[in-house]
Amino acid sequence: MNEIIDVMLLLTLCVLVLAIFASFIRLIIGPTIWDRILMVNLISVKVVLFVAIYAIYLDSTLMLDIAISYGVIGYLTITLLSKYIMTGGRER
Repeated sequence: MNEIIDVMLLLTLCVLVLAIFASFIRLIIGPTIWDRILMVNLISVKVVLFVAIYAIYLDSTLMLDIAISYGVIGYLTITLLSKYIMTGGRER
Protein backbone atom coordinates (compact mmCIF):
# COMPACT_ATOMS: atom_id res chain seq x y z
CA MET A 1 0.00 0.00 0.00
CA ASN A 2 2.87 2.39 0.71
CA GLU A 3 4.21 1.98 -2.80
CA ILE A 4 0.89 3.11 -4.25
CA ILE A 5 0.85 6.20 -2.05
CA ASP A 6 4.47 7.02 -2.96
CA VAL A 7 3.70 6.71 -6.67
CA MET A 8 0.63 8.93 -6.32
CA LEU A 9 2.61 11.54 -4.40
CA LEU A 10 5.34 11.56 -7.06
CA LEU A 11 2.73 11.82 -9.79
CA THR A 12 1.13 14.75 -7.97
CA LEU A 13 4.51 16.46 -7.68
CA CYS A 14 5.07 16.05 -11.43
CA VAL A 15 1.66 17.54 -12.21
CA LEU A 16 2.41 20.45 -9.88
CA VAL A 17 5.70 21.13 -11.66
CA LEU A 18 3.84 21.25 -14.97
CA ALA A 19 1.23 23.58 -13.46
CA ILE A 20 3.95 25.87 -12.10
CA PHE A 21 5.59 25.93 -15.54
CA ALA A 22 2.26 26.81 -17.21
CA SER A 23 1.67 29.58 -14.66
CA PHE A 24 5.17 30.91 -15.32
CA ILE A 25 4.41 31.12 -19.04
CA ARG A 26 1.20 32.99 -18.24
CA LEU A 27 3.24 35.28 -15.98
CA ILE A 28 5.48 36.20 -18.89
CA ILE A 29 2.71 36.79 -21.45
CA GLY A 30 0.13 38.32 -19.09
CA PRO A 31 -1.34 41.37 -20.78
CA THR A 32 -1.84 43.43 -17.61
CA ILE A 33 0.04 43.89 -14.37
CA TRP A 34 -2.89 42.39 -12.46
CA ASP A 35 -2.59 39.17 -14.48
CA ARG A 36 1.07 39.01 -13.55
CA ILE A 37 0.34 39.60 -9.86
CA LEU A 38 -2.29 36.87 -9.96
CA MET A 39 0.21 34.46 -11.52
CA VAL A 40 2.87 35.30 -8.92
CA ASN A 41 0.31 34.51 -6.23
CA LEU A 42 -0.72 31.29 -7.98
CA ILE A 43 2.91 30.17 -8.35
CA SER A 44 3.49 30.94 -4.67
CA VAL A 45 0.52 28.81 -3.63
CA LYS A 46 1.60 25.96 -5.91
CA VAL A 47 5.12 26.03 -4.48
CA VAL A 48 3.70 25.84 -0.95
CA LEU A 49 1.59 22.88 -2.03
CA PHE A 50 4.63 21.28 -3.67
CA VAL A 51 6.72 21.62 -0.50
CA ALA A 52 3.87 20.26 1.64
CA ILE A 53 3.39 17.20 -0.58
CA TYR A 54 7.14 16.65 -0.73
CA ALA A 55 7.22 16.82 3.08
CA ILE A 56 4.55 14.13 3.22
CA TYR A 57 6.57 12.04 0.77
CA LEU A 58 9.73 12.39 2.91
CA ASP A 59 7.79 12.19 6.20
CA SER A 60 9.42 15.43 7.35
CA THR A 61 7.65 17.85 9.67
CA LEU A 62 10.40 20.44 9.28
CA MET A 63 9.50 20.94 5.64
CA LEU A 64 5.88 21.63 6.61
CA ASP A 65 7.14 24.50 8.75
CA ILE A 66 9.05 25.78 5.74
CA ALA A 67 5.90 25.54 3.61
CA ILE A 68 3.87 27.52 6.15
CA SER A 69 6.58 30.18 6.38
CA TYR A 70 6.76 30.45 2.61
CA GLY A 71 2.98 30.79 2.44
CA VAL A 72 3.00 33.68 4.90
CA ILE A 73 5.83 35.40 3.03
CA GLY A 74 4.00 34.91 -0.27
CA TYR A 75 0.81 36.40 1.16
CA LEU A 76 2.63 39.44 2.52
CA THR A 77 4.49 39.94 -0.76
CA ILE A 78 1.32 39.91 -2.85
CA THR A 79 -0.46 42.21 -0.41
CA LEU A 80 2.36 44.75 -0.38
CA LEU A 81 2.86 44.57 -4.14
CA SER A 82 -0.84 45.15 -4.78
CA LYS A 83 -0.88 48.09 -2.38
CA TYR A 84 2.19 49.54 -4.10
CA ILE A 85 0.60 49.31 -7.54
CA MET A 86 -2.77 50.68 -6.40
CA THR A 87 -1.15 53.79 -4.92
CA GLY A 88 0.54 54.54 -8.23
CA GLY A 89 4.00 53.29 -7.47
CA ARG A 90 6.71 55.29 -5.80
CA GLU A 91 5.67 58.65 -4.40
CA ARG A 92 7.85 61.53 -5.53
